[in-house]
Amino acid sequence: MRVETGIKRVRAYLAGALVVDTVRPVLVWEKPYYPTYYFPAGDVVADLAATGESRRSPSRGDGEVLDVRVGDAVAAGAGLRYPDSPLEALRGLVRLEWDALDEWFEEDERVYVHPRDPYTRVDALPSSRHIRVEVGGVTVAESTRPVILFETGLPARYYLPPTDVRQDLLRSTELRTSCPYKGTAEYWSVEVGGEVHENVVWGYRTPLPESQRIAGLVSFYNEKVDIYVDGEREERPRTNFG
Repeated sequence: MRVETGIKRVRAYLAGALVVDTVRPVLVWEKPYYPTYYFPAGDVVADLAATGESRRSPSRGDGEVLDVRVGDAVAAGAGLRYPDSPLEALRGLVRLEWDALDEWFEEDERVYVHPRDPYTRVDALPSSRHIRVEVGGVTVAESTRPVILFETGLPARYYLPPTDVRQDLLRSTELRTSCPYKGTAEYWSVEVGGEVHENVVWGYRTPLPESQRIAGLVSFYNEKVDIYVDGEREERPRTNFG
């Protein structure tokens, strides 16, 4: 398991009260896709109370489950520590459950969903490549002015002006997802030939500053539709979004 000390100031809040404030966050890759923050116990200002429960991890050992309390607010079971972990770097650290706390900041910027991976890069580049999107054998989008978003570990995503997409085939849905690099996305399904292809289109109306070039554009899941780039059909990639 990869473990390394970060250099950003990281803070988290519960019910408006500070829970942790550190310039020594520890990034732990519990999953291959993104890291989790662990914190030196001395930088956690909330009260931590052992619940008597434990969680077993094959790599991290036995974890002691903790309630996190600030004033009258309690995040039950939101803390975890591994005092006898086989990974020495984790001893003396506290893991805080991201979704159990209300606000997270890296330096003075809010962060959503999970910590940013220092090894992930997101580049949004204007392009003149010819992009054509087929869903169920029907062309639903065609453009020569895409913005191509290159994100580490993911296929290139082609963001197109909505005027280059057949709006008559789109059906707005209630789905919303968030990304720590791009912001909150809204989704559309595509209806062709009486068949609805659920949530295959998304876009960011107000993306985060580093992704401003895709503001107001829409993209299609390469994994679920057929995309032609300069006349060549791309093979559908295999990802956890497939």
